[in-house]
Amino acid sequence: MFDKIAGRALVPVGIVVTGFLVVCFVLLYAAIKQVVIRDSITQANNLAGVVLKSTRYAMMKSDSELNSAIIRNISAQNGVQHVRIFNKKGVVAFSSKPEEVNRQVDKKAEGCVVCHEKAAPVTTLGTMQKARTFKNTAGEEILAITAPIYNEPECANAACHFHPAEQRVLGTLDIGLSQEATLHSLALIRMQMLIFSILTLFLTIAGVITLLKMIVLVPMRKLQEYTERGQEGNGTSRPPNLPYELDKIAQSYYFIRAKLNEIEQKPFQKTEKGPVCQHK
Repeated sequence: MFDKIAGRALVPVGIVVTGFLVVCFVLLYAAIKQVVIRDSITQANNLAGVVLKSTRYAMMKSDSELNSAIIRNISAQNGVQHVRIFNKKGVVAFSSKPEEVNRQVDKKAEGCVVCHEKAAPVTTLGTMQKARTFKNTAGEEILAITAPIYNEPECANAACHFHPAEQRVLGTLDIGLSQEATLHSLALIRMQMLIFSILTLFLTIAGVITLLKMIVLVPMRKLQEYTERGQEGNGTSRPPNLPYELDKIAQSYYFIRAKLNEIEQKPFQKTEKGPVCQHK
């Protein structure tokens, strides 16, 4: 294939187009995946905010039963894996899993180390810092949000349970959401992008091959056939109309071949007149 100009022209073009599409596919998918994950984290943070606002009234009234009912109802929603609230000491005060209540949590655990990695715990977290991903015992991908429960003026002045105003964080909400739907959407996007990239690759290569054939390969084949006829001694005919520089090459070959024919015919003309006698 590489001993012909067609192979030398088409194969590199195919390799370049394929590489370009692969790079574009990887970069575009990475960008889309980042946007989808960021949106998932934003939605999870919004849900955590809804939970905090839903439980705030029950906390103000120190109504444990109402808090437990709210957490059970929220955890029953599709995609919610767990909901738990820790107090300031890291003990689970409320949880969608009853066996976790009153359990002490290790501050070096994955969800706690973000705030407790230093001697003084961090009291303010950004949207992305609140999120973490892990796999549960069933092997499912889980997105968890850790949101601090701040000490508001109503809490510090509440008659039911007094919290000093200087205590900024009263506890922590931890909510875990299944990433099954997000991963399924990413898989569909990846498959659609792959199919689109393959179709684009075939259409691009087919278009390039067609253009190269019309503009370069067919005219060069005509030029080759024209020069081969001249080499076989089939006479010197006018060259065919060829595009671009190929027409100049054909015209140059025609004039060179015509000159050679004139030179080849001159000796025969002198021989027909006979040799000139040089004897005295």
